[in-house]
Amino acid sequence: MQQPIILAENVCKSYGDFQVLNHINLSVAAGEVLCLIGPSGSGKSTFLRCINHLEKIDSGALYVDGELVGYRREGNRLYELREAEVAAKRAEIGMVFQSFALFNHMTALGNVIEAPIHVRGESRKEAVERGKALLERVGLGAKLDAYPRELSGGQKQRVAIARALAMRPKLMLFDEPTSALDPELVGEVLDVMRALALDGMTMVVVTHEMGFAREVGSRVAFMDAGTIVEYGSPRDVFENPQQERTKAFLSKIL
Repeated sequence: MQQPIILAENVCKSYGDFQVLNHINLSVAAGEVLCLIGPSGSGKSTFLRCINHLEKIDSGALYVDGELVGYRREGNRLYELREAEVAAKRAEIGMVFQSFALFNHMTALGNVIEAPIHVRGESRKEAVERGKALLERVGLGAKLDAYPRELSGGQKQRVAIARALAMRPKLMLFDEPTSALDPELVGEVLDVMRALALDGMTMVVVTHEMGFAREVGSRVAFMDAGTIVEYGSPRDVFENPQQERTKAFLSKIL
């Protein structure tokens, strides 16, 4: 049986007395798109950040491609990895945030080539060639020399996606990538994400775009109060939910 790209086993996370994640169990196979849906504050973004160790879990185990996230096991004990080791693992996971997080003093191409050159050690020539191809792929081939201030929100987010792809990740994480966009710009970002899914990219997407989750998701997890309330195929979750909490949530947004 093929090893999952992501495996969460009883993952728990608290901030003080507030339990954000309560025994999360799920797996994501290579090429799957897992969509995390649910009300704000349900733990979706926190779980996403735990996958690349931007947040540390309190208990349970979280694996990416068969390796513990943020730790190594020696016998029955766990030891936290050094920051340099965590950064090396994190470089294999692309993450796209709500707020683009572009370098404002760099052009679109400059943003895309920065990490491959300085983190992966690629030559500038190789990075530029790949950067141009990636910006073309997300529909921004004519914006190579544009600065973030000259781009729309949707264009900025597409640059952010190209920048993440430039690191050749095995996995892409999207944290509500369209929530900061004007409604008319949402479609252009979702189109890029659909294309990535068709190309077989493994993705975990926190989203309020139910149409995208229904159409593109391999599986959907509905989260509430730090737990996975419902987990299954888009058809099962959207058309035949089993839990009353899921039914109440969907009745308000569909």
